Amino acid sequence: MISRPIFTALTLSALGAALTVPSDAEASRYHRRHRVYEVVITNLTRGQILSPPIVATHRPGFRIFEVGMPASPELAAVAEDAVNAGLETLLDGSSRVFDRQTGGAPIPPGQSAALEITADRWATRLSSVGMLVVTNDAFFGFNGVKLPNWGSRTYRAVAYDAGSEANTEDCDDIPGPPCGNPGVRQTVDAEGYVHVHAGIHGLADLVPSRHDWRNPTVQITITRIR
Repeated sequence: MISRPIFTALTLSALGAALTVPSDAEASRYHRRHRVYEVVITNLTRGQILSPPIVATHRPGFRIFEVGMPASPELAAVAEDAVNAGLETLLDGSSRVFDRQTGGAPIPPGQSAALEITADRWATRLSSVGMLVVTNDAFFGFNGVKLPNWGSRTYRAVAYDAGSEANTEDCDDIPGPPCGNPGVRQTVDAEGYVHVHAGIHGLADLVPSRHDWRNPTVQITITRIR
């Protein structure tokens, strides 16, 4: 015979287990509310490495950058030195962002990286940024492109200049190879606003035949997988 206290404990334990196991109907509702996407980012340049990209799903109207306006300090850190932490924190703390993922490695020329990201019925847009690392402050940017309800959508993006650093093309100021000098900024003569990048002109150490590009710079393919 089971004593009353033990019986009560067993009953509560069983009830708790029953409450924490979702029913098939609940699981089905969850999957209807939450969509899963594969995002494939391809580097279309010949001589630029892309830093590990940040990807976010969010509600319409949210933007990581505005062309013609100053870059946020968080975006400038990505564009100047491929430092993602500040922008990751900003996105993670926004009520308009549903999910944020970051690539695990740089993307060499001609190669791709794939990430999975989730969205709900209100988060119908996707944005992504990453640095062109053999530059002073160039970045690629997809700003609020539409997620597909089903199937795939493909977009291409130009390279933008964050306008937060002068385009010296001097290895003393550039983090990526062959330079290797992160954390050095030359702000005198910086443009002060985000604009389409003018490319590499051979002003100092960077060689246009090796490091310049022609837009578009990056391709992104978004496929709904669940």
